[in-house]
Amino acid sequence: MTTVIVQLPDPRPPAPSDRRFARLSRPPRSAPPTRPALLHLGPGDTAAFGRGEPGRPPAVPIPDPGVSRRAGEITAAEDYWRLSNFSATATYVVENLEGAGEHVKVAPGRLGAPVPFEISRVLLPAHGEPVAFKVFAPQHAYLTGESAAADGEHTVSPFALDPTAKYFLVLLALCEPRLRSPSAAAVPGATEVVERLRDLPACRDLSRSAVNYHIDYLVGSKLRLRDPVERADPGGKREELVALALRFDLVREEHLALLPPRRGG
Repeated sequence: MTTVIVQLPDPRPPAPSDRRFARLSRPPRSAPPTRPALLHLGPGDTAAFGRGEPGRPPAVPIPDPGVSRRAGEITAAEDYWRLSNFSATATYVVENLEGAGEHVKVAPGRLGAPVPFEISRVLLPAHGEPVAFKVFAPQHAYLTGESAAADGEHTVSPFALDPTAKYFLVLLALCEPRLRSPSAAAVPGATEVVERLRDLPACRDLSRSAVNYHIDYLVGSKLRLRDPVERADPGGKREELVALALRFDLVREEHLALLPPRRGG
């Protein structure tokens, strides 16, 4: 049974010093594109990647002088996979190709680091640009609905947010920069939120004081953060609100469709 598929990296183009050879060896324009080579792994199977040792080619060849001969190894599990980094100096990065910049770092010498992404790209430092290959894990299984106990009280949702409410749009506008770019540092202020939402019919009468009211409502009643309502620094309050919402996926990428198109783009 196949659980993990590795898309082998494309051969690297010739170095700049080999440009004449590159012109001679370039395929004709009419040549059809080649399909990527795939490596199928079942539970417990492993695949080494790197430049390879004499007489021992790796399952995932990466012929770059900046990559170790035995750079690492992939191990397939049931619905995820593990990455081992055999390098003593290089850190590898695994990107989630379905996320907004979500990634994990695998430090030098780390063995069996679990990767939870369904569609991933592994980036390795190389002699020129980083080299990469993709790994596809099966679609993860999720429980449909909460498993109900035979008796007792029902579980109350700790974060009951209504995506159709105006306070949710305010929270979404606060979280938008980091949803689009997790490295974004600044959280929008009340004036920026008003400007961002004013093209929505439900928010045409939104003011700075109304935005601050919705923020206080989110902090004190909906998400129940500790003590920030009394905090003098409104920027710190917004920062904690955004951090909590993104940490627990209360606001996600698909919610960005609720916002009007950004002006000028």
